[in-house]
Amino acid sequence: MLIVLSVVFQKDFFALTGTKPSLSTPTASPSKPVQASPEEERLVRFISFVLDDVQAVWTRQFSQRGARYPEAKLVLFRDAVQSACGFQQSAVGPFYCPADQKAYIDLSFYQSLATRFGAPGDFAQAYVVAHEIGHHIQNVTGINKKIRAAQRARPRDKNRLQVAMELQADCYAGIWAHDTKQRNLLERGDIEEGIGAAAAVGDDTIQRRSRGYVVPESFTHGSAKQRVGAFMMGFKGGRMESCTLETVTAL
Repeated sequence: MLIVLSVVFQKDFFALTGTKPSLSTPTASPSKPVQASPEEERLVRFISFVLDDVQAVWTRQFSQRGARYPEAKLVLFRDAVQSACGFQQSAVGPFYCPADQKAYIDLSFYQSLATRFGAPGDFAQAYVVAHEIGHHIQNVTGINKKIRAAQRARPRDKNRLQVAMELQADCYAGIWAHDTKQRNLLERGDIEEGIGAAAAVGDDTIQRRSRGYVVPESFTHGSAKQRVGAFMMGFKGGRMESCTLETVTAL
């Protein structure tokens, strides 16, 4: 009920819990709430389930290392959103903001993932959430700060270092997939959907579709092969040690 109210009335009814997705619509008027479609309500419920499950996995991973996992928040929005990292429009795609420890996803992105990028399916949608929470893991473990410092010190390596960050987040998403397999939650075709999503958002795939040619030196997220390889590395290893920056960079 809280999820539906959050979608329909454009207010964060999960503020008291701090972990559920909130829906932000900067242009919405309180007197004229945006009506959510049944499909959008279903999507919000699904994303809420995935978020809880991904964070439960990381809670266990951290606990095994004698550490506490600080949960991230997930903000769902339409068109544009104000974050601690600035005002962002949907064209930027899903993103994580270290400053407020929130992952942001425009609900319309999932339609684009299925139609424009050719990666449909629930598990493809779940992969996106798991990837963004992967960036949260990097933030709370200090990896994000380490990479940003290296980028400032070595500007020429900025893109290469960013690719390593993105591949590690893909690998972390694979760790969550591994855990779902261990709990017998995977259905036939789920991993293929995850692989399809990782390949669909590879820099070479996107550049080939939009430009007709590929410019490897401009990559910021990694090629389709690299992203699939990173996801599978986490899926097979199932532990954070499987996803070091060194191992994903070698892909």
